[in-house]
Amino acid sequence: MKRKLTMKETIVVASTLFGMFFGAGNLIFPVHLGQMAGSNTWPAIIGFCITAVTIPILAVAAIGNTHSDNLMQLSSKVSGWYGRVFTAVLYLTIGPFFAIPRCASVSFTTGVEPIVGESHYKLWQLIFTFVFFAFVMYFSLRPGKITVWIGKVINPLFLVFLGILIVVAMVHPGAAISDVEPVEAYQSGALFNGFIEGYGTMDAIAGLAFGIVIINVVRDLGIDKDGDVARETLKAGIFTGLLMLVIYALTIIMGAQSRGLFEVSDNGGIALTQISSHYLGGVGSFVLALTITFACLKTAIGLVTSCGEMFVKLVPGKLNYRGWAMFFTLFSFIVSNVGLTAIINYAVPVLMLLYPLVTVIIIMALTEKLFGKSKHVYRWVTLGAFIPAVFDFCKTLPEGIQTALHIPAMTELGRSIFPLFDLGLGWVVPALIGLVIGLVLTAVNRGKANKAAA
Repeated sequence: MKRKLTMKETIVVASTLFGMFFGAGNLIFPVHLGQMAGSNTWPAIIGFCITAVTIPILAVAAIGNTHSDNLMQLSSKVSGWYGRVFTAVLYLTIGPFFAIPRCASVSFTTGVEPIVGESHYKLWQLIFTFVFFAFVMYFSLRPGKITVWIGKVINPLFLVFLGILIVVAMVHPGAAISDVEPVEAYQSGALFNGFIEGYGTMDAIAGLAFGIVIINVVRDLGIDKDGDVARETLKAGIFTGLLMLVIYALTIIMGAQSRGLFEVSDNGGIALTQISSHYLGGVGSFVLALTITFACLKTAIGLVTSCGEMFVKLVPGKLNYRGWAMFFTLFSFIVSNVGLTAIINYAVPVLMLLYPLVTVIIIMALTEKLFGKSKHVYRWVTLGAFIPAVFDFCKTLPEGIQTALHIPAMTELGRSIFPLFDLGLGWVVPALIGLVIGLVLTAVNRGKANKAAA
């Protein structure tokens, strides 16, 4: 029985994993992070890579370690209803609520907005997103070679132009990092702010949602045992992670250095456009924008397809795949027209709620043999993480909503109850308390079962 992948096979898995995680949208957060972190760039890089690199790769390994067929099967270890709700919310987050509309918004911001400027901006946005989602719907309903072609041709071309942009920016920096004043939030606690910023990539959620694709690649290469699958996936993930880490670090540094040329932008899409226009000129910037658009198109098609297939299973008998695909495409088209900055701002509270739940289920899935796969542990740790995550959700809502719902008082309550709350890690201690409760209940039940058997 085969227990290890060859180096060539490991590279194949790593390449597949990189293609799943890294898209054009992954650039807007590190560039913007660099602009905000300034001279505190290095701790920000460390924090960002924990949530944007390490946790996503562990998410894929977690699916392999538990031999789960999909996210719903893994999350149902907490309970059946939780598995359905958790899966639905995660797919909606990386689907029509945020990630799919973001694909169109990033493409418009980097490709069309610099050309049309302020004049008739909303009209051009509407036209662009309509055409974008017309292509998405067409190819989502007729999956074929287009996505393979984009993956094999456009993605490498995109990385080549990105590489050129980074090299030119490094050779001719706008400013030394040490000379760039961090924005107020990054003058202290840059590591933890970078940690939270990494949520925006949504890759940990993607790792849980699509990890089975990578697991199947490993199994198709002859690895069968769960532990071996998880180990070999993790090994391939290390290669992927190192590449992502290098790209993220260089992109964050490029963003920090750009502060010598530009003010902090509203979002990373604007920053990337400004930097590429400065260093590559009109033609180079256009080519970069074109490749980003195609890369985002491929991602959007893949997300619509995945969400459609999952919701056929989640809500049986309501709509077929074609109906879900059309619904998600139309909904994403509507959301995309609120603009990139608004999409990012509204995504933050949802990600603050979800990432603690995602993180704890990944850790439990990787270590479940240590606590006998106990449902008590799964449930109490999840509950421990959920309660403070609700407070995190509330404190990051848009200002107007916070005022209307009297959220500031709730935020103060959360600050007084949960340690590490201001760092966005208020869920850690309650999750550990949940672990203790779960282990105690497991031991009590095991003792009762042993007595009954005796």
